[in-house]
Amino acid sequence: MNVLLLGSGGREHALAWKIAQSPLCSKLWIAPGNPGTTGCGENVALSPVDFDGLKAFCTQKKVDLVVVGPEAPLVAGIVDNFSADPATADIPVIGPTRDAAQLEGSKSFAKRFMLRHGIPTAAYREFNAGQLEQALAALPEFGLPVVLKADGLAAGKGVLICPTQTEAESELRAMLAGKFGEASTTVVLEAFLTGREMSVFALSDGQNYVLLPSAKDYKRIGEGDSGLNTGGMGAVCPVPFASPGLMQRIEERMVRPTLEGLKKDGLVYQGFIYFGLMIVGDNPFLIEYNCRLGDPETQAVMPMIKSDLLALLARVSGEGLKGASLQLEPGYAATVILASGGYPDTYQTGLEISGWSQAGDSLVFHAGTALSPDGRLITSGGRVLASTGRGGSLTDALQQAYAQAGKLNFEKKFIRKDIGFDAI
Repeated sequence: MNVLLLGSGGREHALAWKIAQSPLCSKLWIAPGNPGTTGCGENVALSPVDFDGLKAFCTQKKVDLVVVGPEAPLVAGIVDNFSADPATADIPVIGPTRDAAQLEGSKSFAKRFMLRHGIPTAAYREFNAGQLEQALAALPEFGLPVVLKADGLAAGKGVLICPTQTEAESELRAMLAGKFGEASTTVVLEAFLTGREMSVFALSDGQNYVLLPSAKDYKRIGEGDSGLNTGGMGAVCPVPFASPGLMQRIEERMVRPTLEGLKKDGLVYQGFIYFGLMIVGDNPFLIEYNCRLGDPETQAVMPMIKSDLLALLARVSGEGLKGASLQLEPGYAATVILASGGYPDTYQTGLEISGWSQAGDSLVFHAGTALSPDGRLITSGGRVLASTGRGGSLTDALQQAYAQAGKLNFEKKFIRKDIGFDAI
């Protein structure tokens, strides 16, 4: 199969690494990719939202399958765009239609969907820019801390947890005034739930699904889950506290009702669904959907999958996933993010990355990297690299991930030193 993978981050490097292992993969292109993905396939200088350019490439290169990594092309309607064009209508695109992708593209859409289909979630209300006074008046209903969410896509940074009334009022005013641009013209106020976070991923053909290994992501920049939200500072897989009983409750209360709800609402969904969960006591609550795999969870999940991922993806739009199963590797995987100092606020780029000769055959996924004009590997983003370790125990996997991360260096490198320790 000729495969085109869209995206340029650590998630896409991990997907490329896994897809390239498949005996079914004849050729893999990554658009636009990064320096790390060149070891898995061929990078193509195309934007994931340049639909005309992507369609022309697919017809020219006889692409058999398109796998979408990031959310932006899905929310913008790449599935609809390809299917509406006779030249590409027969090329399967892994992902939901634009309407179904609103599960991630609009927090208010997602919350209404959850309530409509009886999926347990935190209490909420939504307000637009013309309802500031009503929104301010509603804040006390939620107690403290209170969660404020930008309705639209905000690069993983549009969720604020405000511990005081003063901060909540200030941030609410800023968000509705455009702190996150168009993404926060509507803001969701949500009750704060105390519990343990985890992520569950399903691959669906629209009728049936296969669950991938569970993962736990660490969003805050500071140790002890303090400071600003980021795109993710690390992850572990599988989640040690995810007992068979808990996973059964998650399937019964979240996964199956979501797929049934999509069908009832006439929403076409053939791709990955991310369930962001809070476990309160023994009960799961759905906090958010994503219409793609998480980052950096993918960097921990992919090494735990023994099955041929490409074969599974081919079934989504082919024979379907009924009867499909997933073989997993034993043990655990852990991912630690090497970030630029100052992230998620202002940070420097263009810093040379060293230490590759010491890292050896480490499993390190590129996220925010680039090549300088003279061929040196340099930083190009806030989250630069993802060091993944594997082991028979979570402790072993974490030790390996941190050991690898310690060998790779760039100026002002920052690593959270407590990833995974609360889950051991």
